[in-house]
Amino acid sequence: MFRIKKLYTFVLGSFLPLLLVTFSICLFVLLMQYLWTSVADMVGKGVGIGVLLQFFSYVSMFFLPTALPLSILMASLMAFGNLGEHSELTAMKAAGISLLKIMKPLIIFVAIMCGISFVFQNNIQPRARLKMAAMMVSLRQKSPELDIPEGIFYREITGYNVFVHHKDKKTGILRDMMIYDYSQGFENAKVIVADSGKLKVTEDKKYLVLTLYQGESFENLNASKRMHYANEPIPYRRETFRFREVLIDFDTSFSLEDESVLGSRADGKNISDLVMFIDSVQTHQDSINRQSVGYLKRATYLTTFKETRNVSLRAKSTNDSLFAGGFQTYFDQLSPDAKMQSIQRAKSKTDQVPMDYAFSANQQSDTHSQLRAFKIQLHTKFTLSLACLLFFFIGAPLGAIIRKGGLGMPTVLSVFLYLAYYTINDFATKMARTGTWDIWIGLWLSTFLLLGLGIFLTYQAINDSTMFSADVWAQWFKRISKMIKFTTRSLKKIKLYVQRIDLVRK
Repeated sequence: MFRIKKLYTFVLGSFLPLLLVTFSICLFVLLMQYLWTSVADMVGKGVGIGVLLQFFSYVSMFFLPTALPLSILMASLMAFGNLGEHSELTAMKAAGISLLKIMKPLIIFVAIMCGISFVFQNNIQPRARLKMAAMMVSLRQKSPELDIPEGIFYREITGYNVFVHHKDKKTGILRDMMIYDYSQGFENAKVIVADSGKLKVTEDKKYLVLTLYQGESFENLNASKRMHYANEPIPYRRETFRFREVLIDFDTSFSLEDESVLGSRADGKNISDLVMFIDSVQTHQDSINRQSVGYLKRATYLTTFKETRNVSLRAKSTNDSLFAGGFQTYFDQLSPDAKMQSIQRAKSKTDQVPMDYAFSANQQSDTHSQLRAFKIQLHTKFTLSLACLLFFFIGAPLGAIIRKGGLGMPTVLSVFLYLAYYTINDFATKMARTGTWDIWIGLWLSTFLLLGLGIFLTYQAINDSTMFSADVWAQWFKRISKMIKFTTRSLKKIKLYVQRIDLVRK
């Protein structure tokens, strides 16, 4: 019967709680960072708590693969730092257990997490990304919640500016109202002044009913239909009313945007869809390039000299009558007018070549940018999953070397390493997105750096390196300071010796 060793259960028990805590913290930080940038699109829209919770769940699922590498780095560094600080790691090594054997259960567990992260990115994250984008578009398009402030113009009603001097919060009566109606254009603007009024939304939440009491309205008459001189008065209509109702289009209902509209996003596709898109676009681009080469050849060479080829020279040629018999021979046989026409025709065709190339480049630039975006997304699914395992081989050996647990030094080192990785990866990805670097270089550069750092730290930890010991660094600085002092004294003695020699010579 298969049984897990007590050593493995002990190591897993030290690692898993820390992973759960750090993962929750990292996911919360990423979620808050995203919401901070998008809070303007959600505040004041009158959306229910159920819609917001659904949106937050999609955002959380989108950031799950991003939070996992950082949480594994912090958890592994803190777990092995705690084991080293409490001398438990020393006791295990004294019992003849190597560091790799201690790390074995966590290596298997993190490898499984890498596989789960890859499957999640391929199957679940694209759907969550499309849902999140659809809900964000719907929130941006939704009309804001009707809450007219006092003393300032309210511009959230399309085509209207509403000013309220005082608002009775108990009864909902609005006092001293002024409404600018430019729904028919600024040339036909209307101005309505009322002593009081009320605003309410219809039951279907598609219209706004504005009820006004004791007021006047002013409206321009045909202001945009005829010309007016500078000093000519514009006719208008003035109307006094005791009661008036105005119906305004104001859709306050929340309707989710169709996901199919956003289906062309690179981050909304799985690996099979990405590969299919990349292959189809590359095949299409190859066919366009072949057609462009043939077109440019016909536009410059063939159409320029096709009609004026010499019959006698054509009979002597095997492949091309123009160059087989010699271009100069053909050109010398032409009359001066024909020579001039040929030169002008060749010049016009040659001038057309850069224009054709520029037109073709402008047509294909968007396609190439989209193709690079899809390739970047395809590589990211592999690099982000592999980063989990590489960060473990950085965090666990580093924790075994520094032998410091808790939330102090491990957190600082984890954040520093992750920020360095994120900065390099973001810079390289931008270089690949603009086409300056190859896709595989831009996307795998940070992974190769993590691999080298993980191998170095693992080697140092297996050999019980003291590279992060404070005493070792203190001794190293003492030796350096002694060498500097000895060098300065020697330079002073040499300088004095040279000065004495100069005095003796004089």
